[in-house]
Amino acid sequence: MRVMVIVKATKNSEANVMPSEKLFEEMGKYNEELVKAGIMLAGEGLHPSSKGKRIQFSGSKRTVVDGPFAETKELIAGYWLWQVKSMEEAVEWARRCPSPMPGEDSELEIRPVFEAEDFGKEFTPELRAQEERLRAEIEKRAGK
Repeated sequence: MRVMVIVKATKNSEANVMPSEKLFEEMGKYNEELVKAGIMLAGEGLHPSSKGKRIQFSGSKRTVVDGPFAETKELIAGYWLWQVKSMEEAVEWARRCPSPMPGEDSELEIRPVFEAEDFGKEFTPELRAQEERLRAEIEKRAGK
């Protein structure tokens, strides 16, 4: 199963406070362990919401809202995409993570990623084939 591990934002991450060299080293070591174990598929840190935008949908209307966004506890500072055998395995790996925001309370959220079989009959064989073609094109463009 694939899961997204979400690093929740904090006041410091929203203030664009950069991680220390020590935290970079600890996270680098942790990421190496994830890669060697075949767990980590992707992972990135995100700029603060002040550099972001939101697109709000209401019927056919689209509204662009500039950051920053008010509710820090609802924002994302980074993420990993992992391939694990179970949610329990994901939790065990997450428990080993260095504190992503030293000096502040911080939080990781783990969410399963939908797989084709999760969607039922509405996700027709034609739509599945289209999805597979798109994934193959993405991998090709990424040089994999």
